[in-house]
Amino acid sequence: MRAAYVVILTIISMGSANSRAEPLSCLIQPYQEADIGSQVVGVIDHVLVERGDYVKKGQPVAQLNSDVERAALAHAKLRAEATADLRAAASNHEFAQKKKVRTDDLYQKNFVSQQATDQATTEAQVAEMKLRQAREQARMAQQELALAQAQLAQRTIRSPLNGVVVEKYLSEGERVEEKAVVKVATIDPLRVEVIVPSSYFSKIKQGMGANVRPDMPASEAQSAKVVVVDKVIDAASNSFRVRLELPNPNYQTPPGLRCKVDFDLGSPSADNAQPKPTTGPLADNLQPKPAPTPSIDNPRQKSTVRPSVAAAAK
Repeated sequence: MRAAYVVILTIISMGSANSRAEPLSCLIQPYQEADIGSQVVGVIDHVLVERGDYVKKGQPVAQLNSDVERAALAHAKLRAEATADLRAAASNHEFAQKKKVRTDDLYQKNFVSQQATDQATTEAQVAEMKLRQAREQARMAQQELALAQAQLAQRTIRSPLNGVVVEKYLSEGERVEEKAVVKVATIDPLRVEVIVPSSYFSKIKQGMGANVRPDMPASEAQSAKVVVVDKVIDAASNSFRVRLELPNPNYQTPPGLRCKVDFDLGSPSADNAQPKPTTGPLADNLQPKPAPTPSIDNPRQKSTVRPSVAAAAK
């Protein structure tokens, strides 16, 4: 009976071991990489970062020569700040409107002719058109100022993401056209790529946890989360890809390492955790049967009793 319970516990332990997938090979990569170039053609004045520097999103990494753009910006700013024409047009419009009102009043009293009234009306209309023209020119000056500022801003190359400078391609004095200036990689969090056999396709779900152990001396397993599960299995390798997100707040794990990932596929169910009462032939062998009670109607039982009684009498 004790041996039977040992067999049952062995089967349960095997089911619990199968609930966790075997460690799979993986590769730790930067979460995002970007070759940062320039929107416009120009010559580099300064490269503001070096390889290994940490940069933030929007931080300048290089500066192109911008003498022409700065001059254009200064000219646009002067035009935008020049308001003399607008003030003169506004004053002329106000005077023309007052003159028209006075002329109309005199015409009603027959002190001026119709020609004088028409002339005052025309002058008021012309003054109003000149005021509109001055206002339009002021708005155009503001737009030119914004354009000059945008053109100058294009001469500053900024990082589009938070990360570390991986490569520096160009230096001061070099011409920028299509080639990138620097390369920046995000290393917090990290991206873990795994090739998984198709037998795990229905077991690995988005959002589930996993333990990632980098292939590095004295490294410990770290918790990661599944973020992408391919929906198509590769027919050639009979596998599919899984991507995990691995937090790296202190940059203690460098990207580029190989690793092992252990997916937690869940614990065994309650039905498998507790052994059920055994039935069938095994139960008949494990549980002792009660001894038969002697009966008068059963002669075989009587024959088995009589020798024991006789033996006791002797």
